Amino acid sequence: MNIKLAILIVILLAFGCKKKDELSYKPLSFKSEKCADCPKVIVDIFEFNDGNELAKVVNSALKKEVINQLIYDDEIKVSSIEEAISSFKNGYLELKKMYPDETLGWEADIKGSVLYENVDVLSIKLETYIFTGGAHGYSVTRLLNFDKKKNIALENWELFNDPEGFKHFAELKFKIQEDIPQNGTINSTGLMFENDEFYLPNNIGFTKNGLQLIYNQYEVASYADGPMSITLPYAEIRNYLAVEIK
Repeated sequence: MNIKLAILIVILLAFGCKKKDELSYKPLSFKSEKCADCPKVIVDIFEFNDGNELAKVVNSALKKEVINQLIYDDEIKVSSIEEAISSFKNGYLELKKMYPDETLGWEADIKGSVLYENVDVLSIKLETYIFTGGAHGYSVTRLLNFDKKKNIALENWELFNDPEGFKHFAELKFKIQEDIPQNGTINSTGLMFENDEFYLPNNIGFTKNGLQLIYNQYEVASYADGPMSITLPYAEIRNYLAVEIK
């Protein structure tokens, strides 16, 4: 057999096997209308189009997260991303009406990506930047995890079979990364963990290199320090995980 043809067949087979475990999706974009008094809103996410229960669960979770980032008035019921963009615009117009000479243009930029996927789990990253006046905007990253076999979203505690053991291990590695003395408290070098005790972040997700922990701005440090993250290799944490990662 021709060597080039053999290599091509191997590549195609490998690609086909990989795709078998992955959900199919299409890009989904939303933009605010262009006008002098409209805040700039760009939402670039995706919609899983497999038509199965898992796709419905993931699509619903993504939509909910985007709406939560854009909604201006919690008392208003919003059921779509388009309505959330309108709510964001109305919030800007209300503020501009009250303070016409002080209101700067608002903006929101939301991007979604598949962080990791295998036959068992799916992790999605949603990155948001929002500016609604003041000295600066703020950025936030959300990590969403899903059990592909049970067709459910996973809470952070469901990722571990030994949550306390993992927390202690993560603290050890976090202190090493951030040059915090092992015998010192977690805030001994200027961090702002509540009650001076280490805890896991709200956002934890699977990546190809390991389990990623992300502390968003203000979560454990000042705005100037920015977000903090650490990725723990699977080889070091496999015994703590309730999910099998090969």
